[in-house]
Amino acid sequence: MSMNPKAQGPTNIDLNAIKARQHVAWSSGDYAAVGTTLQIVGEMLCEALDLRSNQRVLDVAAGNGNVTLAAARRFAEVVSTDYVASLLEQGRKRAETERLPVKFQEADAEHLPFADESFDVVVSTYGVMFTPNQEQAARELMRVCRRGGKIGLANWTPEGFIGRLFKIVGKYVPPAPGTKSPLLWGTRAHLAALFGADVTIAANAKQFVFRYRSPEHWVEFFRTCYGPVLKAFAAIDPDARALLEADIYGLIRELNVARDGTMVVPGEYLEVVISR
Repeated sequence: MSMNPKAQGPTNIDLNAIKARQHVAWSSGDYAAVGTTLQIVGEMLCEALDLRSNQRVLDVAAGNGNVTLAAARRFAEVVSTDYVASLLEQGRKRAETERLPVKFQEADAEHLPFADESFDVVVSTYGVMFTPNQEQAARELMRVCRRGGKIGLANWTPEGFIGRLFKIVGKYVPPAPGTKSPLLWGTRAHLAALFGADVTIAANAKQFVFRYRSPEHWVEFFRTCYGPVLKAFAAIDPDARALLEADIYGLIRELNVARDGTMVVPGEYLEVVISR
């Protein structure tokens, strides 16, 4: 399946250019360091999917392999894909350390190099939601998942900590005109529109708790390791950086439930199981 990379309509969005910028952002910093902290989400998603050892699993936009490893630990046959080769290499190293037999393959979530209905289960945690062409990505997930199979997703919600963080960042570094927010993947209505009426969608709000030494530790960690935040700070002048940082600290103060100087911030996401 393919689609003209430029969207139709008056905005004539160049999705290829947007994807190229995103690739630079996700390749910068050290997302693998962030991804490792999210491992529990992959484990929980595999349980929500009732994953079995005789299933073939595709992890799309896998990053450094959280769901990949969780599925492989359950003895499934796993193919792990991402369009950032360095992140796949980090996932490969993790799998080798645990002696897990995983196939790693560089691939674009919008143009998956697999035959129709190749997999029993297709998964993505905080990955496919960031594709510029959301409809195309959803079609690809559906295409490679067999009838009777399942698609499992973990997507940040607009109302949660990361959703609100992206809205703050967007005040200082606005998204490309005409593009759709990745946070839409964290809403039930948008998922229904993306995947259609021929599937059953179970979507439950969950919390991933960000546990860091302090708010300052989290800000420094994300400014250094998380590509979208790193690039946002780099794109604005020093005065704007100070304002952005102040807004982020304000959000953390509002949501932080710790009273001992550490940071404990619940971050809402939508755990999604789509049954074909």
